[in-house]
Amino acid sequence: MSLNPNGYKLSERTGKLTAYDLMPTTVCAGPETREFLLKVIDVLLDFVKATNDRNEKVLDFHHPEDMKRLLDLDVPDRALPLQQLIEDCATTLKYQVKTGHPHFFNQLSNGLDLISMAGEWLTATANTNMFTYEIAPVFILMENVVLTKMREIIGWSGGDSILAPGGSISNLYAFLAARHKMFPNYKEHGSVGLPGTLVMFTSDQCHYSIKSCAAVCGLGTDHCIVVPSDEHGKMITSELERLILERKAKGDIPFFVNATAGTTVLGAFDDINTIADICQRYNCWMHIDAAWGGGLLMSRKHRHPRFSGVERADSVTWNPHKLMGALLQCSTIHFKEDGLLISCNQMSAEYLFMTDKQYDISYDTGDKVIQCGRHNDIFKLWLQWRAKGTEGFEQQQDRLMELVQYQLKRIREQSDRFHLILEPECVNVSFWYVPKRLRGVPHDAKKEVELGKICPIIKGRMMQKGTLMVGYQPDDRRPNFFRSIISSAAVNEADVDFMLEEIHRLGDDL
Repeated sequence: MSLNPNGYKLSERTGKLTAYDLMPTTVCAGPETREFLLKVIDVLLDFVKATNDRNEKVLDFHHPEDMKRLLDLDVPDRALPLQQLIEDCATTLKYQVKTGHPHFFNQLSNGLDLISMAGEWLTATANTNMFTYEIAPVFILMENVVLTKMREIIGWSGGDSILAPGGSISNLYAFLAARHKMFPNYKEHGSVGLPGTLVMFTSDQCHYSIKSCAAVCGLGTDHCIVVPSDEHGKMITSELERLILERKAKGDIPFFVNATAGTTVLGAFDDINTIADICQRYNCWMHIDAAWGGGLLMSRKHRHPRFSGVERADSVTWNPHKLMGALLQCSTIHFKEDGLLISCNQMSAEYLFMTDKQYDISYDTGDKVIQCGRHNDIFKLWLQWRAKGTEGFEQQQDRLMELVQYQLKRIREQSDRFHLILEPECVNVSFWYVPKRLRGVPHDAKKEVELGKICPIIKGRMMQKGTLMVGYQPDDRRPNFFRSIISSAAVNEADVDFMLEEIHRLGDDL
């Protein structure tokens, strides 16, 4: 079932109307408004059906210039009829990648959780801002309850949290709080009053947003010290300590260390306890970027040793829109110490955050963040949590990891066709496809170069065929290799088999 833009017909009268003939502009237009919205829902439900149909393509790929010719993207001066808007909706989804398709293994965030989706529909309908209790009372209370629960899962009895627009901004909040904790006068006086140059530390496998913090906040990327990682992608903790001592000897002030719990490419988890010991020894703030791996906190089976010592962190980024399957975007940042967010970011705008309101103003979250407007990202997560329960999330994490083990088993059974690069700690599986001409050739650096050249060719064929999406990339040690991600609840063993067989079919002649 493919989306046909011409297959969604409004009644002849309604189809000729424009948005001005609907509510709220035309108050008495209840029937027409209902007809229009129900037709939009038809489009959405057909896309949901197509997304879950394994006979449907993952995408209908066209190069940018060709796509421009297929689409009418003009922004007109005069209102178009409602029928055209319905067709626009269908056309948009016709050419959109189905990221919830069981054969989409391309990104860390994939899948289409229907309960979370329903929550996002309600959120859009409510269309409120999250800065004060007075305009978002139910959502503010939901946020408070869910974030408290997440901190308890981390292992804290108190603290503070906020939902932020993505893991990068969550990491930025951690940086700002760390600097404010150590140098509270920085907020008013800037770097003038600092007793030396601040330096931060992170591994060479971290998300680029950590380095971005140094650039955005005036530290400078030269003062974001990159710590080497081992062959599995974990920070070498002895190197972290050596580099801290080296910078202290130069008169610099180490203040922030980022540990990654689930690196973007290899899915590696840094040694939290050892890093915590080092941070304690040298008075550094310890942040854990668990944007990717945070979902495994829900699993008693897989939490340890990956997250052993997580409760020792000062802050933790955790994105439910990744392993937990909440719809984009849904990112949280958690602090062990309560009061830091408000102290660090408060600007006390009197037109919004009045102190004489007739309710408990501690529920006004807007002054805790650097944003003013803040999207409601809590309802879809709250509703999803109600639907699954904490036990359901745990089962979901365990199932994803079970599927990864199945993929490893199938790769080992086809060792002539596939070369596994390392044993994964998360749901990232890194491998090369070995075409017929390279089978039996000893595995060395020269062969790896050849295998790396094959990845973009297979990916190009994959995109043109539209049957599968799997990502590839190089890293510091290797040329291009495939990295499949299993984070969608839609995936089963047959889909894993399809992925491997389709890669073989697309690349055997190379």
